[in-house]
Amino acid sequence: MIPEARNRPGDDPIFSLNMEAVERAKSGAEVINATLGALFADDGSLAVMQSVIDTLRELPPERGAAYAPIAGPPSYIDAVVDDLFAGHPLHDQAVAVGTAGGTGAIYNAIQNFLEPGQDLLTTSYYWSPYGILADHARRGLATFRMFDDDGTFDASALGRALDAQLAAQGRALVVLNTPCHNPTGFSLDDDEWAATIEVLLAASEKGEVALCLDYAYAEFAAERDGRWRDHVAKLTGRVTVLVAWTASKSFTQYGARVGALVACHADADERRRLENALVYTCRGTWSNCNHLGMSAVTDVLTRPGLRERLERERDEIRALLAERVEVFNREAVGSALRFPRYEGGFFVSCFTPDPIAVSDRCKERGLFLVPLQGAVRVALCSVPKAKIPLLVEILDGAVRASEATVPSDR
Repeated sequence: MIPEARNRPGDDPIFSLNMEAVERAKSGAEVINATLGALFADDGSLAVMQSVIDTLRELPPERGAAYAPIAGPPSYIDAVVDDLFAGHPLHDQAVAVGTAGGTGAIYNAIQNFLEPGQDLLTTSYYWSPYGILADHARRGLATFRMFDDDGTFDASALGRALDAQLAAQGRALVVLNTPCHNPTGFSLDDDEWAATIEVLLAASEKGEVALCLDYAYAEFAAERDGRWRDHVAKLTGRVTVLVAWTASKSFTQYGARVGALVACHADADERRRLENALVYTCRGTWSNCNHLGMSAVTDVLTRPGLRERLERERDEIRALLAERVEVFNREAVGSALRFPRYEGGFFVSCFTPDPIAVSDRCKERGLFLVPLQGAVRVALCSVPKAKIPLLVEILDGAVRASEATVPSDR
């Protein structure tokens, strides 16, 4: 192996924690597993949308077994672009390629919008695989303060970080996960979006800027009216807009590895260059994606009656998750827990100066969380509603105990 590969870690920390929780539960211990970003029903079974399962079963074997085009089947690409932008002016400015889930979409963006040795820019709280993807692509990762002192999105910090990056490397790729940010559950509101767009437009005067929206959890937002489209539409022509779309969460098909990277630009020649570059990266990374999964997603999105069935099933899952969010917010009143505005999504993060100690104390009582830098992530998507009051009680006690041991000058 080359030197840089010799000391790499093995399994992802989140999956390792999940396996530890699963093994402890097998021993008969009482466990609350709030580690994994997958939606489970209150009975502990994985929540799935039957419309998607039935469509997968009905597809002719030869359709799924055949090679898919490198970019993805044209019908799939059209369905994804329609899913994002139907009826919006951005629809006619979009090109896309199929990717290996949302992760593949992020990786494709890193490869094409940063040169080796340059850093992508994201929020101070972020999904840890961003760093792995950047490192594996021989790029780096830089962050800006996500929240200001009032708990709102710190667009000014983004502006300062963009200025520094453009001065240092001449270009910037900003990755924003909204709505339902992983790991905090936070979603930008209209005022925060407006401030962000202003910052990005100002930065575009100083260098090349691309904005990549990690759209993984968007279907589970409290507000899904799509106003973000009107905001980002102001960027095209000056800032390349990318959307990392995935079927993992929105179709409950985590294992299918079906996603897409959608790129929007006002110039037709630039769209052609974008599409060529994105397809090239597909060929050089995974070649082509899961044809069966892309075919099923296409059918569910386009067949009369099937889309309506999908939306009914999504509504049920959204309601399940919304109930958990409501219980968590209610139970947290009066506790020591501090967390961002949380209206929907798979996760919420609670701030703490000692996340390892908090995580360890919770684990002693059977609650498994994911420690972050300055917070612990709680995957409410995997916790039955009835267990959320106990989760808050255990986490509250762990935070209070941890803060009691923090030196006063810290």
